[in-house]
Amino acid sequence: MKVVIPAAGLGVRFLPATKSQPKEMLPIVDRPVIQYVVEEAVAAGADDILIVTGRGKRSLEDHFDFSPELAKWSDHPELTRLEELNRKARIHFVRQREPRGLADAIACARHHTGSEAFGVLLGDTINVCEPPLLRQLWDRHEQRSASVLAVEEVPDEKVGDYGIIGGPEVEPGLYRCERLVEKPSLADAPSRLGITGAYVLTPDIYSAIEKTPPGVGGEVQLTDALQRLARTHPVYGATFQGTRYDIGDRFLWVRTNLEFALRDPELSRRLRPYLVSLLNEGSDRK
Repeated sequence: MKVVIPAAGLGVRFLPATKSQPKEMLPIVDRPVIQYVVEEAVAAGADDILIVTGRGKRSLEDHFDFSPELAKWSDHPELTRLEELNRKARIHFVRQREPRGLADAIACARHHTGSEAFGVLLGDTINVCEPPLLRQLWDRHEQRSASVLAVEEVPDEKVGDYGIIGGPEVEPGLYRCERLVEKPSLADAPSRLGITGAYVLTPDIYSAIEKTPPGVGGEVQLTDALQRLARTHPVYGATFQGTRYDIGDRFLWVRTNLEFALRDPELSRRLRPYLVSLLNEGSDRK
């Protein structure tokens, strides 16, 4: 399976931390977000991964490259884990020349994926699912021979932050996408099912992207390209088993760090009493 990971965004919500480093390199405990995403892709069966980067993103390539400076620590368990990841999948990089939106970033993969269907995972979202999310979507794709995108119900106040789908439920947890709208108002939203940022796309998406004009924010939106594709080819939205961790803003990043730290036995042992003491301190002050 080929997987494309768009990682060309500017990360302005994390400035100044992202002024000279990619948001995809921000750590979740002791690993950068991009490593979690690549691990997720490999767990789903990916053996060929293309990461779409932009200016100032060279550290993404360096992270997966051999480091002679660290050669004498090559038996470090986390470096061993990273090297094993590199052996399981070929990791390639291509640069999006200017930030023109998610659809444009995916279009950069056209010559790499060719006539094959391919998976897409965002470089700033971690999905903890069993089976892995892309595997769940790929199984749906094989059943329907169509593009499939992951969706979940979002609260009313978050509707304007997502691409929203509308259409009939053709089987439990699977929806035929008849309408896809990028960041609609609550009144214009066709449902409360938001696109979460994981996809299996057929190669027909490239022609749809070519014909899609810039939309919200002046960027070529993948949601708009999928709406165009849905006019001539079936497109499905699928709910999934598991949890999505979006690190798109400071609160979500901090929350994800806390949750992942509490899963680590050593960190949890030290962190839980500290968090309890902080909460008690806050109560005493009131």
